[in-house]
Amino acid sequence: MGDHPKGGNEKSIKYMVLKEKCKKCRRSGQKLFLKSERCFSQKCSMIRTPYAPGLHGRAKKREMSEYGRQLAEKQRFKLIYGVLEKQFKNYVLAATKEKGDNRENLLKKLEMRLDNVVYKLGLAKARYISKQIVGHGHILVNNHKTDIPSYQLKVGDVISIRERSKKSSLFKDLAVLLKKYETPSWLSLDKDKLEGKIISQPVIEDQKELTGVGIVIEYYSR
Repeated sequence: MGDHPKGGNEKSIKYMVLKEKCKKCRRSGQKLFLKSERCFSQKCSMIRTPYAPGLHGRAKKREMSEYGRQLAEKQRFKLIYGVLEKQFKNYVLAATKEKGDNRENLLKKLEMRLDNVVYKLGLAKARYISKQIVGHGHILVNNHKTDIPSYQLKVGDVISIRERSKKSSLFKDLAVLLKKYETPSWLSLDKDKLEGKIISQPVIEDQKELTGVGIVIEYYSR
């Protein structure tokens, strides 16, 4: 048997990756926005097939236990931010040791990850892409190459794209796409220089998110 064309293989791999991301949303029962602009279109799997994947996906769900609800919420946040269990647990433990609202502490730690800030600045279409961009050394923090997606940023840090990386296909048409993009209030972006800055601590405007984080903290407090 002959080998498949390289292009075909790449398309097949990309399709499988995207399909798996859709399954994660369907399992969680809500949009996790893992596939950039597709999540905002009518092609979104949560619009076309808004039920869990598998043979019994359409079956009526049983009422979830308190533990099940906590576990599901924990998994949701891990998937959104692309964080593994050990690292996520460390974030929770660190957040509960700090002064202030534990929920806000945890969300701020997740929001201040370099890969998340690159995404929130609009320099990547999705968090998983921003993780790749950072890991491949395309991003500078205060003019120093930083290739650790989990790197914790602080107020005043400047995030930019390496000059030679701007020609990469990863950033093709980025300047055009950013024209209508609005960053969160705690970030600023120079759209001409493709350079962002953290101007304040992350602002948690969605109280529903805080409720979800509270459920996650309860899970680890058992």
